[in-house]
Amino acid sequence: MAAILDEQRVVIKVFGDFACFTRPDLKVERMSYPCMTPAAARGILDSILWKPEFKWYVRRILVLKSVSYFSVKRNELNSKQGAAPLDIEKNRTQRTSVILRDVAYIIEASIFQDSFDARNPPVKYVEMFRRRVRKGQCFRRPYLGTREFSCEFGEPTPEDVPISDTIPIGSLFYDMFYTKDGVPEPLYAYSMAVRNGVLDCENARGLNGVLNEKLMTSSHFRPPVTAGVKELLYFYSEQEAQEICNAG
Repeated sequence: MAAILDEQRVVIKVFGDFACFTRPDLKVERMSYPCMTPAAARGILDSILWKPEFKWYVRRILVLKSVSYFSVKRNELNSKQGAAPLDIEKNRTQRTSVILRDVAYIIEASIFQDSFDARNPPVKYVEMFRRRVRKGQCFRRPYLGTREFSCEFGEPTPEDVPISDTIPIGSLFYDMFYTKDGVPEPLYAYSMAVRNGVLDCENARGLNGVLNEKLMTSSHFRPPVTAGVKELLYFYSEQEAQEICNAG
C-alpha cells in the first residue's frame, strides 16, 4: 500500500535561554548553526510523541528572535564512552563553545506513514500530539541541540511571528538516515538559508535529491547494543537502585 503524508500540520513553539546546534564541520570547538536544524526539530517532536507507526515530516522552522551568539568555556571529555567506564579525571579537557542565547522557534510538521492503517489514522496522532502540547506532557525532556540546553514548549500565539531577517547558512546537516540494516548515513542540504525568518525544510535538497523524501524511507531499526555495554548498563542500574534503597 502506498505511503501516506498527512496534510494536517502540527505547530509547536519551543524556546529557551540557550541552544547549540553544532556544526559538524567544526569538530574540536563547538560552533552552533544560526538556527535550529531539522534533526533537532524532529528530536523535539519525538520527545513529545513517538510511535513506530509513523515518522515526523518537518515542513518549516520559523525563527522568532534575532540571532545572538556568545561563547563559553566548558569541561568536556576527549574520548567516547565504550564498553569500559571512562576515567573523567584523565579524559577531561576544556573547550570553547559558541552557542545561541535567548532563542524561540515554531516547528511545523506532519505525520508520515509507510502505509495506511485504519486503526491508527494520522488524525489520531495529530490529536494526541496537540493534547500533549496543551498539557505540557512529554516522553523525555526536549532540548535545543544538546541535552544541557533544555527547552520549554507550548502552543504559539498570534503575537509569535518570524523575524524579517535573511540568514545564509550554506551547507546544513539535515538529519541522520538509517538503512534497513541500521547503518547510519548523514544527509546534508546545500545552499540553505533562513529567508524572512523561515527555514524551508520541505524543499531542502542535497546529493540525494529532496532530502525529506529520502528521510521518510529511513529505518527505525538500530544496531543491537553489544553484550559488554548491556552488562555495564545493568551494573549501573543496579548500583543506582541500591543507592536509592540505602538512602531511603
